[in-house]
Amino acid sequence: MTTPWHPPQNGGTLPAGVLRGPHTVVFGVGQRHAAPELVRANGGSALVITDPRLAETPYLGELVDGLRSAGVATRVFDEAAPELPREQVPQALDLARHGGAEVILGFGGGSCLDLAKVVALLLAHGGSVVDYYGENQVPGPTAPVVAIPTTAGTGSEVTPVAVLTDPDRTSKVGVSSPHLIPVAAVCDPELTVSCPPSVSATAGADALSHAIEAYTAILRPVTPTLATERVFVGKGVLTDAFALLAVRQVATHLWRVCQAADDLAARSGMMLAALAGGYAFGTAGTAAAHALQYPIGALTHTPHGAGVGTLLPYVMAFNSPVRTAELAELATALGVDATADEHREGDTQGGRARAAVTAVADLLTAVGIPADLAALGVPAERLSWAAAEAMSARRLVENNPRPLDEIAALALLRAAYAGDRAAAATPLETVNSDRSSS
Repeated sequence: MTTPWHPPQNGGTLPAGVLRGPHTVVFGVGQRHAAPELVRANGGSALVITDPRLAETPYLGELVDGLRSAGVATRVFDEAAPELPREQVPQALDLARHGGAEVILGFGGGSCLDLAKVVALLLAHGGSVVDYYGENQVPGPTAPVVAIPTTAGTGSEVTPVAVLTDPDRTSKVGVSSPHLIPVAAVCDPELTVSCPPSVSATAGADALSHAIEAYTAILRPVTPTLATERVFVGKGVLTDAFALLAVRQVATHLWRVCQAADDLAARSGMMLAALAGGYAFGTAGTAAAHALQYPIGALTHTPHGAGVGTLLPYVMAFNSPVRTAELAELATALGVDATADEHREGDTQGGRARAAVTAVADLLTAVGIPADLAALGVPAERLSWAAAEAMSARRLVENNPRPLDEIAALALLRAAYAGDRAAAATPLETVNSDRSSS
């Protein structure tokens, strides 16, 4: 007689999650040659958005020639600036309209890809980008975007957000909507070979922060309406898988990619980290490190990746009382050996969690990310201002697993200024409750 099969029991906790992404992703050395056909499948005319540095490389000419050979009428906007200034949006939009662009192709770092998303939005819906600031303000599909990243960090090729610098606002602002997700992403690690070590380091720090903040984000009940009510829904089983993949890749490849620019194995590993991190945070969202970086970046005019990388270990320490299990799991993904001399915390969960924070701090310092806010150039007298400004990034603040108010943010920033991770983890009256199931 056959014994009936019964599903295994898992303590009553059933896996659930949400995941969003492009229709098509191609990944690997040489895959940039897939771009012309992916563009042609979405329209017969295109605007390529890139920056002045890439415009001087043979890769842009190769791309444009490929598009035209595929029958795609092509124009190029090659003036994209770092940190995407708002004033560039109408310039690129005018060129798209005058050229009758049906597809917008972003070719470059995060600013190029974000500009492509915004142009595609305004091409479809009109108005000013200011009209769409915030979450879920985009009324419907945009013009199709094909994204080709040339750095390994932002993950913008698969995310629903575009971030801009607005001269009327102190901190960066974002447009967030699932409609902004590109229809296709072409991830060719060979395109990152020309990145100098400093760019590789800051991009890698950004990818690592995306993954860790997504993995440790707030956990919300996965209701039937969650995916439509929010752009960033918190951690879940699907985003967790991508976050851990990203962390493993960064731990394995970041130091190497900063030492040997032409190591395609390391370049591939870091581009995979950026892609996986984009999938993770593009649905789960980021949290305190990003909220605090916005005003810190405005103060110091430092790269986004440098700011979030400096803040990340302190934010991990701050969140450790309510994310001990997740941080212990991250220690494994980071390759931490609990018996090694530098990690004599033992094999307890709390010890593993502390070792994960140390491992992240050590890795980022090794590739040149500043170890504290003083080294980043933050004036001590502006910490209170930065804490207050960070509160305006409500979606990031609300996504943090441990409640973050202005008092807690200031305490965290002071710890990060002093280089004191233990102080960052100290319980405070205003932040001593666990929001893991709120």
